[in-house]
Amino acid sequence: MPTRITCFCLVLLVAACGVDSESMAPKPAATLEITTYQGALRGAWADEAAGIRRFMGVPYAKPPVGELRWRPPQAPLTWQGVRDAASPGAACWQGVNEEQFVWSRGQFERSEDCLFLNVWSDQSLEGAPVMVWFHGGAHTAGMGHDRIFDGTNLARRGVVLVTVSYRLGAFGFLAHPALQDESDHGSAGNYGLLDKMAALNWIRDNIGQFGGNPDNVTVFGQSAGSQSVCALMASPLAEGLFHKAIGQSAACVNPLPERDPAGLERGVRLVEAMGITQSLPEMRAASPDAVLAATASSGWANASRIVTDGWVLPEPADKIYAAGRQAQIPLLLGSLSNEGHLLFPLNESLSEDDLNAYLERTAGAQAADLKRHYANEATPGQRQHAIATDLFMAYGMRRWAAYQAGAGQSAYLYFMDHTPPAFRLYVPDQPDLQLTEGPRSAGAYHSGDLAYVFNNTRTVGHDWREDDHTFSDLVATYWTNFAKTGDPNGAGLPEWQTYDSNGKATLLMKEGATQTTDGVRREILDLWDQRFAEAT
Repeated sequence: MPTRITCFCLVLLVAACGVDSESMAPKPAATLEITTYQGALRGAWADEAAGIRRFMGVPYAKPPVGELRWRPPQAPLTWQGVRDAASPGAACWQGVNEEQFVWSRGQFERSEDCLFLNVWSDQSLEGAPVMVWFHGGAHTAGMGHDRIFDGTNLARRGVVLVTVSYRLGAFGFLAHPALQDESDHGSAGNYGLLDKMAALNWIRDNIGQFGGNPDNVTVFGQSAGSQSVCALMASPLAEGLFHKAIGQSAACVNPLPERDPAGLERGVRLVEAMGITQSLPEMRAASPDAVLAATASSGWANASRIVTDGWVLPEPADKIYAAGRQAQIPLLLGSLSNEGHLLFPLNESLSEDDLNAYLERTAGAQAADLKRHYANEATPGQRQHAIATDLFMAYGMRRWAAYQAGAGQSAYLYFMDHTPPAFRLYVPDQPDLQLTEGPRSAGAYHSGDLAYVFNNTRTVGHDWREDDHTFSDLVATYWTNFAKTGDPNGAGLPEWQTYDSNGKATLLMKEGATQTTDGVRREILDLWDQRFAEAT
């Protein structure tokens, strides 16, 4: 890979090029005031008795507004005096979904001025491992400061926890010929990925002030956040910015459709839907609501938000992984047993002929064998839904693990089959969904791992049982062990073996029955291996 870009003339540098942050940064003091390269911050106690501090709404890049809309992130502004960091900044501009199963968000402050991060740290620690969280939400929704991502309990486990907000939807991922033409790199799109790199640059140069070790950084994310982790591992621009990675419930290594991989055609349609000329001044003058409306009417978000732009991603990510050019780091990753529930569309009008056509197109020579594995699903639509879910989730994650293991790196694959209660994850004051068959009738649904990972089963949600709290302790211990050493194992934990192409070791995570197996849904996923081997 090319050498990591460290000069902000290429827009990813922090405020001071070439400064040795480790040698110049004073050791963290037992105080709520911290001095960064941009200025001083005053945080608040997350748990004063335990010495856990939080610093919210910390800017890591200049506000991407006006002429900076649809440009790579710029170095953050400096300030005089002490900046209050007790409260989070605004969420990035996005639509509002009032009722969308567990992913409902309600009303909240939104702004294009949203490039903020949040830090939780133990005031007594120095050189602690750093965990950097990228939230999910299909790259069109979400924020780093949702209560479910509160880092207090992970900080109690000896890590510095950072959560990041980044540009979303068309604001973060629009590719358009005019943007490509103005770029010094002939690149358009992927601004949300560049935001994450800017946050990692800020962390590298400032996290020592918070007691963190900039040479021991683990990125982790769920859903779109996990896809971002996968893409960052494939990007030469992110080389050296992190040292371990965790992916939860989405990868980037299944081949994408060949049409419009750079997203330029979709970008033109989106601007046409705004009723303006294809000129950058008019595009940048459009209101955020106009951009959102055009996003919906043009169908822009129906394809991958991450694109092959030639700079951030020089090639499709699956080709970079297949060639072994991804980051050579330890990886922990996996998915849940009922990921597709209300996440992927279910077409109950699908006919048997439609299902056969889908399988022939998708699975080729493996179509008939795959179909037999889903005979227990009641309808053709349910069979198609289950097949598509396994292909995207369980197989996508195993394929990602296989690439990393094939590169000689440690890969720890899991499959979570512990059923949490379903609740509004992001509306903590109104968690109850009133599911007709009870709060656990959704199975181990997509995002059902979040409260467990952040050890926040006593902080958000409802209807938790003691076994949930025990399971959360187990999950959080694995995750923080991995962040500390690159190995999730530890005293008293069920052994988690590394993945390899022969044994396909997978940790089946279930309260009271967590153990390493020789693969989950192995026969099905092996058929997909055969399919993609034939296609390459």
